[in-house]
Amino acid sequence: MASASSLLIALLLQGQGPAPAPIRLSFADAVRQATGATDSAPPTVAVAGFRTDEATARVRQARSGLLPSLSVSGSWANRSFSTKAQGLSFPGLPTVIGPFNAYDGRAQVRQTLLDFSNLGRVNAAKSQVRAAGAEESAAVEASAQTVALAYARATRAQAVVNARRADSSLAAELVGLAVAQQQAGVSASIDVTRAKTQLAEAEGRLVVATNQVDRARIDLARSLGLDPETPIALTDTLSAQLGQASIPADRAAAVTQAIGARPDLAAELARGAAARTTASAISAERLPRIDLEADYGLTGVRVPDAVGTRQLAVQVTLPILDGFRREGRLAEQQAVARESDVRARDLRQQVAADVDGALLDLQSAAAQQMIATERLQLAAEEVSQARQRFKAGVVGNIEVINAQASLLRARDADIDARFAAVTARIALARSVGTARTLH
Repeated sequence: MASASSLLIALLLQGQGPAPAPIRLSFADAVRQATGATDSAPPTVAVAGFRTDEATARVRQARSGLLPSLSVSGSWANRSFSTKAQGLSFPGLPTVIGPFNAYDGRAQVRQTLLDFSNLGRVNAAKSQVRAAGAEESAAVEASAQTVALAYARATRAQAVVNARRADSSLAAELVGLAVAQQQAGVSASIDVTRAKTQLAEAEGRLVVATNQVDRARIDLARSLGLDPETPIALTDTLSAQLGQASIPADRAAAVTQAIGARPDLAAELARGAAARTTASAISAERLPRIDLEADYGLTGVRVPDAVGTRQLAVQVTLPILDGFRREGRLAEQQAVARESDVRARDLRQQVAADVDGALLDLQSAAAQQMIATERLQLAAEEVSQARQRFKAGVVGNIEVINAQASLLRARDADIDARFAAVTARIALARSVGTARTLH
């Protein structure tokens, strides 16, 4: 006879077609996909890449002020004008001249010869590109951490399912033992009732754990930017090797590496540099600007009679006063630079705190694992001894049920300890800026 959990699962699957083959995904492959190293990248990483492209395009926009500009124009006009309005008054000169046609075709070239402000704007745009690149790297690190944690939660959920299946199997065995003891006349019927109650509870916990596995896989698919219906088969389990990364064992070396590798700190430093470069560009607006302009065209009252005309000019511009708008912009960028310096200083301290916290969690998780392993062994021995005493008819199965509850708690504690170790390793990798190297 099928168990209640098997019947429920069969009912849930009834009416559905054949499921597609699941995607086999290892922990290292998930992290690699989270960083955009494969053909598909999570939305957060893709968006960060587009922002870098936007910043790169702004460099070209800023550089355009230093490059030549070329334009062509053509016009036709039919006009007349008053000679008196032009200050012309000669005997015999008509009051109105025209109407007549006027044709004009012209090409203009303009080149900036010297503009310190524009040079500063180009350098500021390049600093913003570096900041955007660092922010993209920070997005990659955050994505790697998110996916790694989602994968770890999925393996934890699978470990819980395995534990609940073991609980159900043990409960089913105890039901069979209680029935055999009752039939042999050495056990009361209440022992059978207790055993069946424990089996029902175990199957209920298995249903809940199975649901958690499905939810964890949905979360993993979404963190990877996949359709939530995508079936995923995890090839790694919640083991002691899950979540390894290239991290120095020494605390000082880890902090040094973190300060040099953390992309969020690099992004903040780049933003501060961009603000200071922008401030320098604004200050340079007070300096003279030199432009060269050339103009050549054909003009006349008839196209066949058009003659060539030209103009060549050098223009020097010296800004004097713009209503103190320049000073306000300069003060704004200086405040932005000071704000960035404060954030960068705080981030350096946060980096050290993140490393210290992750190392403490890792040490605590290692101690928890040792305790949980010993506790699991003792709980298994307790169940074995309680079963022997019940089978011998010395006691009822209440001792077996209590021992079974202890074993359940011990299994959960072991899973929690292993999960805590994995999450601590992921946090440590993220704290030193190497989450993308998790494997």
